[in-house]
Amino acid sequence: MNKKITMFLMNEKGYAVLKNFLQMFGAKYIDSVVVAEDKNVRKDYYDDIWKVCTENQISVLDRGDVSTIKSEISFAIGWKWIIKDVDKLIVFHDSLLPRYRGFAPLVNSLINREDLLGVTALFASEEYDRGEIIAQRSLNVKYPIKIEKAIEEISKLYVSLVEEVMRKLISGQVINSEVQDENRATYSLWRDEEDYTINWYEDAIYIKRFIDATGYPFKGASSFIEETKVRITDSVVVDDVKIEIRTPGKIIFFEDGFPIVVCGKGLLKILSIRDDKSQKELLPLKKFRVRFK
Repeated sequence: MNKKITMFLMNEKGYAVLKNFLQMFGAKYIDSVVVAEDKNVRKDYYDDIWKVCTENQISVLDRGDVSTIKSEISFAIGWKWIIKDVDKLIVFHDSLLPRYRGFAPLVNSLINREDLLGVTALFASEEYDRGEIIAQRSLNVKYPIKIEKAIEEISKLYVSLVEEVMRKLISGQVINSEVQDENRATYSLWRDEEDYTINWYEDAIYIKRFIDATGYPFKGASSFIEETKVRITDSVVVDDVKIEIRTPGKIIFFEDGFPIVVCGKGLLKILSIRDDKSQKELLPLKKFRVRFK
């Protein structure tokens, strides 16, 4: 392989791939790295990726500079936008395609309690995530698991897949691929601020999983205490009791200073509540009669 590649990199997965790539292959195969900020996470690794590139004398481009890319092959890792006007593009996607095409597949997989998580390397296509599959990696997951831990584990799969594809490119091997089975295809919708809101009418087990799946590095599951927006970042399911008129969102008990909240089914002990604006921890609460909404 005489040509260099361009890498579109975001977040912890992109950072992990870049670090490993430099250890395995060095900077000589990288023409440039395109980076972008992500305002929806508390740590987006933008500065970290930029710093590594600078230290290794790799050209760094911001998202708006893609018109200058001349590489014949590009990799996209952790990228959240559709990439146009580049030559052959290999995308690394957060699911075992054809399931969970689209956006936030890892978060949605965790909320759905998928037992198998994975990453797919595929050729880009006109319609997102419908290109031919090059290779996949998967791992079994046990619940409860927080999104931070899941990203850490998934990042290892990204590293492995990128290394496999790159070794084939360097050696001149043909990169084989397979058409996706459209009968198995599902789609994963993008998530915005409204999608962080806890629905207290859900099962406590589901809400616990929702809180874990939207936590750091994301903003965290949200609710309101009166007019104050809060982020709930840690919780545990506790044994239910018989409630004559069940009103989800109300505190029913305090245990060791932690409020226990009524859910549509089951009870949830809240271990951390932070003010959305100040990020100040709000526990212990000052009053008993609190309704989360």
